Amino acid sequence: MSTLTPSKPGSTFDRALATVDALAVDEQEALVDVVRRRIAAARRAALAQEVAGSRGDYRRGNVRRGTADDLMAELRRA
Repeated sequence: MSTLTPSKPGSTFDRALATVDALAVDEQEALVDVVRRRIAAARRAALAQEVAGSRGDYRRGNVRRGTADDLMAELRRA
C-alpha cells in the first residue's frame, strides 16, 4: 500500500489503491495510461468550456483590450 495515501484508512481512495495493488504490474501500467488520458481529456474539456465562456464575454462586451501598461494606468486612476 502507498505511504502517500492522503485519506482515512478504509476510504474509497484506500480501497482503490488496494485494488490497484492486486493487479499485475503490466495491468497497473495500463491503468495509469488510461487514467492519464482521461485526466488530459477532462482538462481539455474544461479548457474548451472556459474558452467558450471567454468568447461569450468578449461578444457581450465584457472584455477590454489593452497592454499591461494600459492596465497599470487604469489601476492607478482607480
